[in-house]
Amino acid sequence: MTTHPTGILDPFALDFLQRGMLGGALVAILCAVVGTWVVIRGMAFLGEALAHGMLPGVALATVLSLPVLIGGALSAIAMSLGIGALQRRARLSYDTSIGLLFVSMLALGVIIISHSGSFATDATAILFGDILAISAVDLVLLAAAAAIGLIVAVVFHRSFVALSLDARIAAVLGLRPQLAQAALVGLVTLAVVASYQAVGSMLVVGLLLAPAVAAGHWTTRIPSRMALAAVFGVAAVFLGLLASWYAATAAGASVAASAILLAGLSWAVRATLSSRGARTQRA
Repeated sequence: MTTHPTGILDPFALDFLQRGMLGGALVAILCAVVGTWVVIRGMAFLGEALAHGMLPGVALATVLSLPVLIGGALSAIAMSLGIGALQRRARLSYDTSIGLLFVSMLALGVIIISHSGSFATDATAILFGDILAISAVDLVLLAAAAAIGLIVAVVFHRSFVALSLDARIAAVLGLRPQLAQAALVGLVTLAVVASYQAVGSMLVVGLLLAPAVAAGHWTTRIPSRMALAAVFGVAAVFLGLLASWYAATAAGASVAASAILLAGLSWAVRATLSSRGARTQRA
């Protein structure tokens, strides 16, 4: 006779949900650190473009029965390098370079998918992720990615701060703004690639931006914002997996939706408290 979990948290007794929760938490921590800088620097379009820029590599790796994470990583790295090349050699603006490569990579990915015979299930996983399929090996890779992201963020913290203020200030201080910008683009690429398994290319930007936006309502210091964003991100993973289990919805989409919902609730609570504080002062 088959037994089913009865308590609200009982689903997390299942191994695949535990791996999904741990993997999602690692992704949330990495996205919190990187997403804070993405919000501060206004790089959301780059994150979105890189997420879709992974599509050709992932699709080609799937067709050739190769590791999809490697294919996606190579594709995202190629796009990052291409953006820089277009800026330097074609003298195009940053957003124009991103836009051109974004459309090109997305079109190439769709062409590869449409040329393949049976690709519907794989395409769904590519676009929306499969957090419940995270394996023990994936956990090791995610832990390594999170560690690398944290180390790079710590090493380049002063450079990122100066770059956010003014690139000329960073240059005067000897903080090498071009290297800092390259490191920041590398961090965004790392976060997007690492998040692919959890939420897919379509939803990765939600996990990258929403927790950082939610934390921004409560903090003024960058490290505090990152820490709080990690809390919001982990909470989104937990709530998303729980909702997915009981509502029978897609796990990756549920996680991304939970992140957006928490951001909205954070704004609403903060706005309510500010409004009450203002009325109290006037009284």
